[in-house]
Amino acid sequence: MAGRRRKSRGLSPEDKALWQKVAEQAIPLARPLPDLAEMLDNQPDVTPPVPVDPPLKPFKIGSKPARYIPVNMLKPGFDQGFAAVSSNMDKRNFERLKKGKLAVDGRIDLHGMTLAQAHPALNNFVRDAYHSGKRLLLVITGKGCRTSDESIMPERRGVLKRQVPQWLNQPPLSPLVLQVTEASRKHGGGGAYYVYLRRQR
Repeated sequence: MAGRRRKSRGLSPEDKALWQKVAEQAIPLARPLPDLAEMLDNQPDVTPPVPVDPPLKPFKIGSKPARYIPVNMLKPGFDQGFAAVSSNMDKRNFERLKKGKLAVDGRIDLHGMTLAQAHPALNNFVRDAYHSGKRLLLVITGKGCRTSDESIMPERRGVLKRQVPQWLNQPPLSPLVLQVTEASRKHGGGGAYYVYLRRQR
């Protein structure tokens, strides 16, 4: 009859045997996840080592502690480093140069100029002096000024004082310059440099 549903007969013994063979030969799509709790239980027990303080030196009551001498790790100041520059001249003339005993052939005052003004002015001055056959030049930079006392770490700002030796030791001036050293006190001391030029070739 059209309105009746057929009663399910279930799997026959043959169907069950066939399904069992298929299930035995089937390959699982994904490996089962490992048991995390079991993995943690199997981990070796690693205890971090306890830091051990270095052994104390023998100490007697009433004895004085060893004197601690701090090591100065600061770099030498600019003036100290520049004063240690080696001589490119013969020793006798170099000593006379540092003492201000050689005649100055020309001078330029860069004090108060900006870096953009001072650099070309120095280049032109040194090149003109070289081509004119001059040997000893005096370049005045000024000593620079300190920051206000209100700052935490006041420092000397002598930008030109630091920059001029670098310009003199770089092209286009380095091939013309034989020696650069701080001027003697009568010519400005720490605020000026002697620039001794090479002979013309």
